[in-house]
Amino acid sequence: MYPSRFRYEAPHSIEEAIELLRSGNGEAKVLAGGQSLVPMLKLRFAGPELLVDINELPGLDYHRADPDGTIHVGALCRHGDLERSSLLAGSQPTMAAVAPLVADPIVRTRGTLVGSLCHADPQGDWAAVVTALGGHVVAQGPGGRRAIPIGEFVTGPFQNALAYDEIAVEAVIPAPRGIPGGGYHKLERRVGDFATAGAAVAIETAGGVVSRAGIALTGVGGATINAAEAANALVGRPLSRDSITAAAQLAAQAAQPKSDHRGSAAYKRHIIGVFVDRILSRELDSTARAA
Repeated sequence: MYPSRFRYEAPHSIEEAIELLRSGNGEAKVLAGGQSLVPMLKLRFAGPELLVDINELPGLDYHRADPDGTIHVGALCRHGDLERSSLLAGSQPTMAAVAPLVADPIVRTRGTLVGSLCHADPQGDWAAVVTALGGHVVAQGPGGRRAIPIGEFVTGPFQNALAYDEIAVEAVIPAPRGIPGGGYHKLERRVGDFATAGAAVAIETAGGVVSRAGIALTGVGGATINAAEAANALVGRPLSRDSITAAAQLAAQAAQPKSDHRGSAAYKRHIIGVFVDRILSRELDSTARAA
């Protein structure tokens, strides 16, 4: 199937891109990596009148850290850049864990973290990780820039909080307040398939006590699930077998899966508990070895 007709523009500045989106009056789409949008165009699940290709915009292909450890990921930073990033490998284990698991190598070459957040697929990987880490998206429009917490940015399945004349220019991950740990696990039938179930876990420890925790789930609900109660079960105490078991059980209870060809709801809920337990148990073992 061929896409429906659309006008194509490749602006050379953010201001020009925003003006094009404004002129589209809600009938325009932004193209960054195109790994989600192009298939939707071909299947005519999306039919914009205008396609605004932002790949010629300068200065958006970065990922960097501020002196305090805050991480910024630009709108044109590819999954592959993050997969190979020494910055993430050394400072942000949850992000480093998810980067090689996104789709397949071909998709990771072109797809972008920010584009994945904008696509808001309930089975997407990055939204769960950014949720667990308490990140936000920076949007730029005619009135300037604004920060949108990830919990408010993803408003539903394939829906986000951007106005029609705004561009998501970067994602921001706050600096850790303690020693960061965590990871990301997902179950997929084959490489590149959508997640049957996935869990992102991020913890920070200070003085042997968990000072902050985030747990988010993908593929087991109509949108990314923030398992806040499960995360809260870890905070304010040392990581232990009991707290891990409690967090895993609460995360499984937070899941809202449906039975389908990938597995039953009970199976997916069980997998969530196993993944959370596995990630946190690895952190506990690492702490014990360092002691």
